[in-house]
Amino acid sequence: MATEAAGEGINLQFCWFMINYDIPWNPVRLEQRMGRIHRYGQDKDCLILNFVSTKTREGRVLHKLFERLEKIEDDLDPQRTGKVFNVLGDIFPANQLERMVREMYARNQTEESIKNRIIEQVDTERFRRIAESTLEGLAKRELNLSALVGRSAEARERRLVPEVIEDFFLQASPLAGVHPKEIKEGAHIFRVGRVARTLWPIGERLEPQFGKLGREYKQIVFDKEILSREPTSEWVTPGHPLFEAVREQTKEIVDDDLKRGAVFYDLQSSKPYRLDVFKGTIKDGLGRTLKEQVYTVQTNADGTQSVRQATIFLDLNPAPKGTELPPLGILPGPDAAERVLIETSLNDLLLEASDNRRRETETISNHIEISLKAIIDRVQLQFGELTEKKAAGMDEQGLAGRMKMFEDRLDELNGRLEHRREELAQESQCTIGDIRHEASAWVLPHPQRNAPDIAPMVQIHEIEHIAVQEAIKYEKARGWKVESVEADNRGFDLISRKPHPEDPKTAVDVRFIEVKGRAGVGPVALTTNEFKTATRLKKDYWLYVVYNCASGAEIHTLNDPSRLGWQPIVTVEHYQVGAQEILGSSSDNA
Repeated sequence: MATEAAGEGINLQFCWFMINYDIPWNPVRLEQRMGRIHRYGQDKDCLILNFVSTKTREGRVLHKLFERLEKIEDDLDPQRTGKVFNVLGDIFPANQLERMVREMYARNQTEESIKNRIIEQVDTERFRRIAESTLEGLAKRELNLSALVGRSAEARERRLVPEVIEDFFLQASPLAGVHPKEIKEGAHIFRVGRVARTLWPIGERLEPQFGKLGREYKQIVFDKEILSREPTSEWVTPGHPLFEAVREQTKEIVDDDLKRGAVFYDLQSSKPYRLDVFKGTIKDGLGRTLKEQVYTVQTNADGTQSVRQATIFLDLNPAPKGTELPPLGILPGPDAAERVLIETSLNDLLLEASDNRRRETETISNHIEISLKAIIDRVQLQFGELTEKKAAGMDEQGLAGRMKMFEDRLDELNGRLEHRREELAQESQCTIGDIRHEASAWVLPHPQRNAPDIAPMVQIHEIEHIAVQEAIKYEKARGWKVESVEADNRGFDLISRKPHPEDPKTAVDVRFIEVKGRAGVGPVALTTNEFKTATRLKKDYWLYVVYNCASGAEIHTLNDPSRLGWQPIVTVEHYQVGAQEILGSSSDNA
């Protein structure tokens, strides 16, 4: 085979076989040899070739196997697509071939008997049945992999990305006495230096949970990818002692401000409203917290209330210190907001947590029953043997002591089983735990919302509604399924999913779509939340601009709008781009 491979180039099927079948003609196992070649840090593909001489017994056995495979390929796979080799391991496992060769050298089998088994075992009809079954499995696996594409995009949307972590730390750390300085603009690598003494006691308090807080950090990064270029840097992320100490210190510093409340401006609202921030928890029957989530309840001037995402604050502008509130009348208090929160959100969270915990405890319970009962049965058998010896009158030294030991062991095991059953029953009982009111804020209409340069950024409800409907119609025409998340403040209005042709419930692609409508043609503005979400999601984010909504809508789709030349409007914390850039960058045919 080695001579043939040298003469004809590399026989890829032979190499495939050698890589997947660890043939025992060499005492050093294939995976050990591969381990030396493919060390940590190896970033190139490694092609490993194993050769065997056809003039040896194992070589003649392999030659017979390949003869059989070639004949089967002529019948089942004349195009040589690899179908036969894909299912070879299901018919003739590598360890079986290895065992037969070892037995041949131990003279427990002859070369001819192994060849006969190959002829008998590797037959065309068996290959056909397994190949068809495997191809069906591969089709299902392909469907599952396609579903993962859609799910991974949605996971990226909700992931706490390094940019968000870095943004929080850079704003919060000066309050805690930490002043990171970027070594070069845009490098995202920061020098920290000595940690403020005020953080030391906080670090000591948090040490059992997050580890020891260092006294000095020379260089830190927030993106793990940067560590490959800067391996001496410290990766700071939630769970790192420096990050957690800064977060804890910042919370303590701003706690009074949170209780006192704040005032914000909303460019898109013409009436004032109040926001109440709550932290709600779900606990199991043992009092352990299963889920903890932050909620925001909006109370409008007319007394109506609704639950909003906490990201609503990203679309607001802090009002100047000393801003006075207008007469707002009597509005429902935080207690009413808490009731709305329970009815609309926490009950759903409770159902989700209860369902998850029920499945978890059932799985654990099944394993405990099997494992502990197996141990109990074994100890009972041992105890029974000792009991029979005693009943037979055998005067064995230490018999009574061993019986007492096994009896105590049975009591301990049965007690442990009952205790775990009771404990799991409690764990499966979930309830709404603490609901803590964290903060309140008043939100007023932005005082410059009618200014000539700002007014075009103010959304007109009727126009926006038309634009969203046009975007939904556009997506449905492409055969995609659309979900509106306009009320969630997630940085986009729609989630559009492309269904798998064989399973409409499975998404194989996802678009996160922000819709902007204009009565005519003009510039478009994104809020800070929308802009940062676009920057974070890149190719998964789409901006649909609908021009001339008042007279024959024209939709323009832009993929990854963060690449455009957005200009920050500091007054209202928005980002604006002109109509010409939108028209020139349209991705309508994407």
